[in-house]
This record gives sequence, structure tokens and C-alpha cells, in this order.
Amino acid sequence: MKQPPGFVDEDHPSYVSKLNKAVYGLKQAPRAWFDKFSTFLLQFGFECSFKDPSLFVYLKNNNIIILLLYVDDMGLTGNNPALINELLESLNQEFHMKDLGRLSYFLGIQFYYHSAGLFLNQHKYAEDLLLAEGMVDCAPATTPLPLELQKVRGQDEQFDQPTLFRSLAGKLQYLTLTRPDIQFAVNLVCQRMHSPTVADFHLLKRIIRYIKGTIDYGITYSIDTDSTLRAYSDSDYAGCPTTSHSTGGFCTFLGKNLISWSAKRQTSVSRSSTEAEYRCLSDTAAEVTWLKDLLDNVGMPLSHVPELIFTDNDATGLSYIGGKIELCSSKTYFFIL
Repeated sequence: MKQPPGFVDEDHPSYVSKLNKAVYGLKQAPRAWFDKFSTFLLQFGFECSFKDPSLFVYLKNNNIIILLLYVDDMGLTGNNPALINELLESLNQEFHMKDLGRLSYFLGIQFYYHSAGLFLNQHKYAEDLLLAEGMVDCAPATTPLPLELQKVRGQDEQFDQPTLFRSLAGKLQYLTLTRPDIQFAVNLVCQRMHSPTVADFHLLKRIIRYIKGTIDYGITYSIDTDSTLRAYSDSDYAGCPTTSHSTGGFCTFLGKNLISWSAKRQTSVSRSSTEAEYRCLSDTAAEVTWLKDLLDNVGMPLSHVPELIFTDNDATGLSYIGGKIELCSSKTYFFIL
């Protein structure tokens, strides 16, 4: 190696510079960055949540700081402003950081504060989606899906741009972070990603038209609520006309605030509607258990409050007691104790 012409060091003409390659672009970059950042937080006194490795919690002397990390973006909150400032000063000494102030926009999600609580939506993300697809001036739809799916034209005609279909479906998936009203519809079109038809593309465009008319929809979180964890579960039976798989869904509430939801096709065929409901209840119970452990991690233990799961199926009235499944007299819900 030689020094480039015009940049030769007269005192050390035989020296060359060692290039320390930037972390960005290397395969090991995510691991190296997370290891460095998490080590700093652990030394400060944080604990990494076992249920969510991107969540770090500081709990000491009635002080709490919760930090959520996404690559190199983070959001944090706590009950001690002085301790938060101390953390920010320490972070600035260790990393090049910029404090953007009160959380208002994070990963495409907009935050609006009001006297009764917090409102979340993805208005800008939805606008960008409509603009990118040239549907800003499209006629809005009143529902995300038509009543009779089998009558949508183009059932037997393959869509000639499957990459476009998958791209749009992926963008809609991210929109479900604050839009549970489109969760089922988006899950339905995502099942057709491998071989979409023209009818599937019409369904996808209808979802976008529905978003056009409901672009300001989102989720409100109220501060005036209790801390009881509740979940609602439901399932159809053999709803998929091609595979006879059932579709299950659930939503969970902390008090009256909706905190998680899901709608997806089950992986195997159920032999009865009761079995389909049981499978959905199993997924719901796993979600409630995960949420309970996560709330324990952030200093909100719910061991003194019964966690309720509600279902509308008479045959699935049951309870988990100490890990054992037993029949119970209730027909509409069961307890996890």
C-alpha cells in the first residue's frame, strides 16, 4: 500500500492509514450495536425484559424509567424527571444523540395528548400510502371488505403484478398497529400473497378505499380506568373455502383500553366449531399470560386481579387453575389464576 499522490506525509512517507470500517452495512452491525447499548443501560441500573428484549426497565427506590429501543430510535418515560435527565446526560456522553422532546411521532405512529389521555393514529403513514398508490382522490368505501367475497370479479384470473400486491399488503400490515378495524381484512388478503388473483387485488384496493374514508381513525387510551386485564376471543368454523381452516381472533383490554389484537387463520383443520374455539382460546390465553408477565416487568403486577377471557361458545366454558384445565359452570368466560 502507498499513500495517494498529493497526500503523501513528508515526515512519514512509508506510513499508511488504518481504516476502521463503519458499523453500518456490516452483517454483525445489529448485534454489535445492541450489545454496546444494552451493556450501557445494564451498567446504569436497567434490566432487560425477558418477554421483550427491546424493552429496558429501571426500578429502584420507587423510581421507574421505561425505555423502548428500536434499532437506534428510542422512547422513554418515567416518574422522576431528574433521574431521566441524568440518564440523558449519560447517554450523550457515550453516544451522539439528539433529544426530540415529548413523543409526538415514532416509527410512523403519531401521538396526540389531551386532558383525558392519549390518542394514537397513523394519519401521515396512511396519506403517504394513498399518495404512493395514486389513490388520493379515490372514492372511499364504507367497509374494508364486501359482504359476499365470492362474488368479487376476477376469481380465476391471476394478477400479473404479484410483487406490487405483496408490497401493498405489507404496507397495510404495518397500518394495523393502530387500526384493529382492518386487522381481519388485511389478514385475509395476506393469505393470498403467494398467488394473488385479480379478485384479491380488488379486495386489497377496497381496503385502501376504506382507509381513505377513515384516515383519521386510531386508538384512544384513557387515564380514567382500572387495571383489570380482560380478553375477548372468537372463531369461525372452516371459514376458508379452499383449505377449510378456521379463522380466530382476539382482543385484550387493560381496563377499558385496547392494548393488543389479532386475527389470523389457524394452522390446522378443526373437526368441530368447539375445537376451533379451543384453539383460539389457547392463543388468547398465551397472549394474556405474556401481557401479565410483561406488566410485571414494568412494575405493574396483576396477581391480585383476575384475568378474564370471554368467549361466546357454550362448549368452551372452562378454567385454568394452577395449570390444570377443569370444566366450569360458566358458559361465557373462564379465568386464568
